[in-house]
Amino acid sequence: MEKDDEIFNVWGGSGCPIDSTLELIGRKWVIAIIRDMFLGKKHFNEFKKNKPNLTNSVLSDTLKFMEKNDLIQKKVFDGHVRSNTEYYLTEKAKKLNVIIYDMVLFGIDVLNCDYEKIDDFQSRMKTGYKELLEIE
Repeated sequence: MEKDDEIFNVWGGSGCPIDSTLELIGRKWVIAIIRDMFLGKKHFNEFKKNKPNLTNSVLSDTLKFMEKNDLIQKKVFDGHVRSNTEYYLTEKAKKLNVIIYDMVLFGIDVLNCDYEKIDDFQSRMKTGYKELLEIE
């Protein structure tokens, strides 16, 4: 296949699809939060669970960034004691399912991630994420 210099001159520029995608998901915690939301988490404190290095201010900033960039939708429900805020994936964010699944495969197949305490971890991880992320 011969490369198309006109097209490839865009790489690394403002029209580069890779750079544009990285601007959206390359920020620390974005993919982890999207993964958590696929797993059913929707509250601020749920996103912090198992992430000891994630501070409240960084999480708050990341959620605002994600909302501004149409990755999540914030819903605030007024309660008797305090308001309750939930976050939901947008259709745009749901389309990242293939990228997240490819990250699972890369981690297992290339980086040899395994968790020996779970029988058949790699196969179960692949199958579980394939179902969770609705990969066909």
